Amino acid sequence: MARVREFKGILKDKASLFKANLSTNRTMSSVNVTVLRATTHSATSPPSEHRLIAVLSLGHRSSIMADACTESIMNRLHKTHCPYVALKCLFILHNIISKGSITLKNQLPSAGGYNFLNLSEFDNKSNVEKREISLWVRWYAGILELNLMASRVLSYFSSSSSPSVFFDRKRDLLKEMNALVGFIEGICEVPESLHLQRNDLLHELMILVGEDYRATQYQIMQRLCSDKDFADQIGNFNSKDSSELIACLKRLENCRKRLTEIFGNRKRHDAFWELISQRKKELEKMNGNRGRLLPLVWKGRNDELIESTRFVE
Repeated sequence: MARVREFKGILKDKASLFKANLSTNRTMSSVNVTVLRATTHSATSPPSEHRLIAVLSLGHRSSIMADACTESIMNRLHKTHCPYVALKCLFILHNIISKGSITLKNQLPSAGGYNFLNLSEFDNKSNVEKREISLWVRWYAGILELNLMASRVLSYFSSSSSPSVFFDRKRDLLKEMNALVGFIEGICEVPESLHLQRNDLLHELMILVGEDYRATQYQIMQRLCSDKDFADQIGNFNSKDSSELIACLKRLENCRKRLTEIFGNRKRHDAFWELISQRKKELEKMNGNRGRLLPLVWKGRNDELIESTRFVE
């Protein structure tokens, strides 16, 4: 049966290539052929290096080619019922996020929110293996959605936007931390069938996810590491703001066990978790001190109300 399915996949790939070559739109035809060759029905192999480079190079030619490239990938992604083809399309999108040109990245469909890749209901129940791989498709699509949303929040690669002269650094920090922690929480939802990483395609995509995890750790440490910068940032926090950041750090700490299961217990991560714990304690202490303050209101000259605070004795 496996050989029959493989043969059917080869026939489908050949039929798709034949149809693409018949197109009168030579630009779109060339792009479609490049994408189809990188997203075959082969069950175990990720796109080869030269096929991947061929797709990424489309983004260096023109914005028209870049737009045609992302359009072709998205069409392939949404028309296929094969989880392996879907994973390869997502794998290519992931490589565009991490290695693609600015022109190509700006064509990615990031204006939506959760499920804007529209794969939350992707499922192939033809056999047990494809049912399990379908879980990975849904999870991986969610990871890329969170990745893109976090990237936009942090302005990783938006060439069209320039930072505003006036911004609220307090709200900026909270917004960025929530996006970064949300991405890590998404990683923790990886399917339980981690044994399937023996599949070369799943193994390669997990390498990319691991790189994203390390990059996210770095971004979080950049925002929390410096004692002076952190003190300056939280100096204007009210109780609600600090409580929001404490909750964010607690959510992150809750991910530690699952992350260890996924990526192993790496000693180099210890400093990261110690920093998270330290900053959480500092915020909790600050909130505790704030709770010991009571307002005092009295009348001053001309009966105007004057408010101050004092520590509870």
